[in-house]
Amino acid sequence: MSAPAVDWRLIREEARPGPEQMALDEVAAETAAAGGPATLRTYRWDPSCLTLGRHQEPASVDWAFCEREGIEVSRRQTGGGGIYHDRTGDIAYSIAVPAETVPGELLDCYHLLCEPVLDAFDRLGIDADYVDEPMPELHRPACYLRELHPAHDVVAPGPGDRTDPRKIAGNAQYRKREAVIQHGSLTFSVDAARHLGVFADPPVTAEEFRERVVGMDDLVDVDRPDAVGTVEAALADWAGATPGATVDADGSWTDAELERAEELVEEKYRNEEWIRTRPGSGGA
Repeated sequence: MSAPAVDWRLIREEARPGPEQMALDEVAAETAAAGGPATLRTYRWDPSCLTLGRHQEPASVDWAFCEREGIEVSRRQTGGGGIYHDRTGDIAYSIAVPAETVPGELLDCYHLLCEPVLDAFDRLGIDADYVDEPMPELHRPACYLRELHPAHDVVAPGPGDRTDPRKIAGNAQYRKREAVIQHGSLTFSVDAARHLGVFADPPVTAEEFRERVVGMDDLVDVDRPDAVGTVEAALADWAGATPGATVDADGSWTDAELERAEELVEEKYRNEEWIRTRPGSGGA
């Protein structure tokens, strides 16, 4: 499948707090739906952040640990379990595009929008692909410890002589106002203790976590800036390879978009009631 033949902008990695990053993903979708450019972006969580899945139970979080460690907590629009996004160990990306330009079938849409992600791993020399078959659940509140799904979970062989598949990236989608937004986390470096620490009493050890999850730096000799640059190049090349598409490789947000993002931050992504109340439980 080819990338949509639309006008794209690539917004290179920006370090912002988690609530702002989630708001900007939503803004990018609104812009694409309104006839503006489709957006490719990479971003960095600063400070480190735990994002709860759309319907995740707040009681699954160790709030005291997060406060003590300076880990911000927000809630995603997408489902699944919580994800700890380390400010140096996580590389995030998102793609926002008009819904009419991508497949309506969820699996087909995932596979189209994940093409540049898999290409980035290939460029880095990492043999990554969708998990062949489901892997058992270890701890449901933690996204990376849930059952791995062939539709959107990307794995790579373990380091050294280990060939067992370990999760290296997760991806999720939602639709908003006639646009599709896909965002995902690519693991650059694994900090198992902090990833587990954000959850209340996880029945998994740090060693068991590392048996499920692998980082780029476990597999290849690459520094984080080069890894980010590789992801950005793969995104831009994927979008630009389609006849009729254009790519602004130095894209940026408009003032109106940044203002809209601040509204969403206050309404949702930093709103304590929205974060700490599971949707459908009688709250926000």
